[in-house]
Amino acid sequence: FFFVIRDIIQLTSPKFLYFRRHTHSGRRLVHYLRQPESKLLPVTMKSISPLFSVSTAKSPIFYFSPISQRLSSVKFAAPPKINSPDTKRPSSKSAKTLSAAPTIDPITTTAASASPKKVLLPIGFGTEEMEAVILADVLRRAGAEVTVASVEQQLEVEAYGGTRLVADTFISTCSNEIFDLVALPGGMPGSARLRDCEVLQKITSRQAEEKRLYGAICAAPAVTLLPWGLLKRKQTTCHPAFIDKISSFRVVKTNTQVSGELTTSRGPGTSFEFAICLVEQLFGEPVAREIGELLLMNPAGDDPKRQEFNEVGWSLDRTPQVLIPIANGSEEIEVVTLIDILRRAKVNVVVASVEKSAQVLASSGTKIVADKLINATSDSIFDLIILPGGAAGAERLHKSKILKKLLKEQESAGRIFGAICSSPAVLQKQGLIKDKKATAHPAVLDKLKDGVNDAQVVIDGKLITCQGFATAIQFALAIVSKLFGHARARSVAEGLVYQYPRS
Repeated sequence: FFFVIRDIIQLTSPKFLYFRRHTHSGRRLVHYLRQPESKLLPVTMKSISPLFSVSTAKSPIFYFSPISQRLSSVKFAAPPKINSPDTKRPSSKSAKTLSAAPTIDPITTTAASASPKKVLLPIGFGTEEMEAVILADVLRRAGAEVTVASVEQQLEVEAYGGTRLVADTFISTCSNEIFDLVALPGGMPGSARLRDCEVLQKITSRQAEEKRLYGAICAAPAVTLLPWGLLKRKQTTCHPAFIDKISSFRVVKTNTQVSGELTTSRGPGTSFEFAICLVEQLFGEPVAREIGELLLMNPAGDDPKRQEFNEVGWSLDRTPQVLIPIANGSEEIEVVTLIDILRRAKVNVVVASVEKSAQVLASSGTKIVADKLINATSDSIFDLIILPGGAAGAERLHKSKILKKLLKEQESAGRIFGAICSSPAVLQKQGLIKDKKATAHPAVLDKLKDGVNDAQVVIDGKLITCQGFATAIQFALAIVSKLFGHARARSVAEGLVYQYPRS
């Protein structure tokens, strides 16, 4: 009976297709469906009911075979007693409560008693935000328990491009923990801040001595690991600006290099490749491949696709002013990639929270602090407004009256606006992309009237849209190219160590 119901859901429900590929619980559910029938465990529909509008009190109980701890976000429970007087329907108020990041409950059964993979991700002032956030997001999607630890005297850290991130804890609290992986993001002076942290040095040195995984990207291999003596007899790569610090006998120029327990990579533009390589070492090739598909990463040799309709110029005679609104549940990869790349191109970026506080909790658990609240921008004029994705975040952006007013004024005045991932559907709901070509995440593309499904980035006049996740780099560079020309976009891409077309 269950398998019949499963097939009906998979074939008929776009929400389920989005859920199964783009949430923690959905990917775990897919894994369960692939398991042989043995030692079945009861699983409630509680963790997925918001997507199906199913009452948790009367949810059916399905039975799946157990898997490892890393696939543990589906909540397990004993079957409820029929007609139990203690079983209560949740109130409509509680049913509407937003949970920006899924709660991951541990599996306590003997069959799935393995501990989750634990990852330490240290950050400091000047850490490269794209590298830090992409690593945290991708590893969490794979099922790792990622701890973002500050090496500073405060949890809030201003990153290389000005993004303010909030760590989960201080590095001092991690000194006695055992990690399956220690991954160091780069950036300057962030790599030097990591290097000067004695607690982090001891943790990473112990990691290497005990033959557990450790890695570094961008400047961190040369600036952090080299002075600690952790590159000995290791083939290593790093950002081209720091490559001369490493012995020519051991240096390699590949995007990502694995040498025993050490994995190194070149820069922000190789962060996805670096993260997927670490996922493969922690969880295996099938999980790495699935996460790569989830993130919409290009297969090797497949050039990014961009289409433009009704071409008009975007160039300005002043520094462009760009608004990026964010909310609880916004997709952190897209938020941070846009901020980082646009600021590298010398754009004035304002990050505004539509919540009651400047700090938001993004879709995979990253805490980002906005520059201001959205109501402080209500009288401002922006050359460009870009909506980041994330299903929950997009819905909260849509509910912001001030943002809705700003977008309407933007469209009426003929200024530039756009969206990525699930947010083009927000523009569609607000009637802002009538008779225009657009793209979006494959899960929501069918909601667009004139959706383009064979391009990562679509530009139609002064509207720009994108599929999301890994394509956010191409999206941001397309904006730079339209504002400043191809040469500026290519220069920014070179600093990212991202392959970008010559013409």
